[in-house]
Amino acid sequence: MTETEVTLRSRMLGGLWGSVVGDALGVPVEFSTREERDRDPVREVRGYGTYNQPPGTWSDDSSLMLCTLLSLSEHVLDLRDIGQRFVRYLTEAYATPYGSVFDVGMATANAIDRLRSGCPPEQAGGTTDRDNGNGSLMRILPIGLRFYEETPERLIEIAHMVSRITHGHPRSQLACGYACLLISRLLMGDSAAVAYEKTNAQIHRLYSAPQWQDERTQYGRLLSGRIAGEPRSAIQSSGYVLHTLEASVYLLLRSPSYSQAVLDAINMGGDTDTTACVVGGLSGILHGLKAIPEGWLQPIARRTELSGWFETFVSRTTQRDS
Repeated sequence: MTETEVTLRSRMLGGLWGSVVGDALGVPVEFSTREERDRDPVREVRGYGTYNQPPGTWSDDSSLMLCTLLSLSEHVLDLRDIGQRFVRYLTEAYATPYGSVFDVGMATANAIDRLRSGCPPEQAGGTTDRDNGNGSLMRILPIGLRFYEETPERLIEIAHMVSRITHGHPRSQLACGYACLLISRLLMGDSAAVAYEKTNAQIHRLYSAPQWQDERTQYGRLLSGRIAGEPRSAIQSSGYVLHTLEASVYLLLRSPSYSQAVLDAINMGGDTDTTACVVGGLSGILHGLKAIPEGWLQPIARRTELSGWFETFVSRTTQRDS
């Protein structure tokens, strides 16, 4: 199937399943080094490993993405509701694979504590340089899907608001804005290369104000338009938001298939689940649901429930657009 033959529904479902599957494939080897993955590359579904979880177990990445998705399925956009679902995730194991929380980033946990104390959601996220983990980028996918037809200005405004629930620094906000613009282009049927080019042009225009100058400098390599030509050794795969976004776009541009993008993300080592989660969502949109191997979908925890949640979200989004 060519990219032009992939339906909007298939792209949306491909993005959602692609994100969760990438996350689950990366969980067993999170924090392994690139050298370890070069010696023992991941090629298929594994289990146990880092967190001693069975095959098909997804992490906080998918849980917080699901919190966002479930909120958007009931409300147009309610930051307080999203924030309260994050609180339920941490305190009640809401939207987890097996009713327990086994991994959550420090910046996210701190923001959720502030939410529990009554902090307004748009002020809960940390704003220091140390608060630039990938915790808002990993869950932003449903925002890009739900609001892909908004103007670019409105789309990044929404992305910034939702990022600030856990990550309020401008660098994290820009990463979420970038991801949502890229998601929008991919949903509209652009190739990876064209989507990258158009997104970069939008970023240069939308973030031209002086207060964004320092952040544009931080994103200079991504915004150069030449990230795909970098050697693998130059692409980092830590939990830093800039590294995750760079690696995800790099792999999206260089990988001919969903499977290759996700495996290459995991085999970079480091924050394997989040890098695979983010690029899995992007590549799933690009190639559609059928590109995700059934053997990778089969063991996913709560697969039937996820299917219902995803179908409801996509149906409501596409009905709105019809």
